[in-house]
Amino acid sequence: MLNILFSAKPAAWAEYEGPLNAAFAKVGLAAHLSLDHAPEDVDYIIFAPNGPVTDFRPYTNTKAVMGLWAGVEAIVDNETLTQPLCRLVDDSLTNGMIEWVTGHTLRHHLGMDTHIFGQDGIWRDESFPPVAADRPVTILGIGALGAACGQALHALGFPVTGWSRSPKDIPNMRCLHGTDGLYEALTDAQIVILLLPQTQETVNILNAETLSLMASGGFVINPGRGPLIDDAALLAALESGQIAHATLDVFRQEPLPQDDPFWAHPQVTVTPHIASTTRPETAADVIVENISRGEAGAPFRFIVDRRRGY
Repeated sequence: MLNILFSAKPAAWAEYEGPLNAAFAKVGLAAHLSLDHAPEDVDYIIFAPNGPVTDFRPYTNTKAVMGLWAGVEAIVDNETLTQPLCRLVDDSLTNGMIEWVTGHTLRHHLGMDTHIFGQDGIWRDESFPPVAADRPVTILGIGALGAACGQALHALGFPVTGWSRSPKDIPNMRCLHGTDGLYEALTDAQIVILLLPQTQETVNILNAETLSLMASGGFVINPGRGPLIDDAALLAALESGQIAHATLDVFRQEPLPQDDPFWAHPQVTVTPHIASTTRPETAADVIVENISRGEAGAPFRFIVDRRRGY
C-alpha cells in the first residue's frame, strides 16, 4: 500500500480526491491518499505551492514530489526539497493554452477590436488585415506549451519563430536560441507570445531594448509569467505606439491590484490568469501514471532540472 500525501489548497482536495483514487484503481495501484500521513510514512507527495507542505526534510522516505502545476518557480529554489520534483504536463492544460493563444493571436491579427468596439454607424471598408503568411509570430519559450502553440499557429498559416535558451529542433518553426537568437527572433516580429518559465535569466526578458526590436505597432501576448515583462517599459512602448496592444494573463502581483495602470489602459487587455488551467480528471491520470512508472523502476517523466529552474 502506497501512502500518498495530498498537499494543496483546501478546495483542491474536493476536486482531486475522486479523480486520483479512480486513477490509482485504473492502473491497479493500492494507494492510501490522505491529507495527513505521518511524514516518515509518505511515499509520494502530490503538491501545489499553495498547500501546507513547505519543509520537505521530514519526508525522509518520499520517492518523488508530483506537481499539480506546470510552473515550478515557487518551489524550485526550496533548499529542503531534495526529492525528485516532477512538473505537470497535461494534454488538457496544453489544449487550453493552444485555444487561448490562437484566439488572441487571431483577434489581434484580424483587428477584431476595431469592429467589436467600433459599432458607430460608419462603414469602414478601406483596409483589410494581411493574410497570416504575412504576419510573423515569435514565441519565446518552446517547451511543451510553446511548441504546441507554435504548431497550431503554423497550421493557420503564420510563419512561426520559436526561441529557447538552448538549441531545439521543432518541426514547422524556425528555432533560435541564445542571446543573438533572442534578438533575431524579436526583430520585426509583429506578434510576440511569452511562454517561458520564470528564472533569473528570463525576468524582464521583454524590456525597453527588446521591445524596440519588434515591428512598430506589434502585439504582445503573455500567458506565461508576469515578471517576464518589464511593466514600465511595456507601458512606455504602448504610449509611443511601438506596441499597439498587450494582452496579459499573468502579473507580478495576483490578483492584479485595482489601481494598477494595466486595468484602465485602453491598449491593454487583462485576463485573470485563465489562459489555461489544470483539469483534475486528466491531471490525475498523468500524476498516477508517473507514480506507476516509479514503482515499476522506470524513470519519472517531467523531472525538473533545478539548475535551469524548470
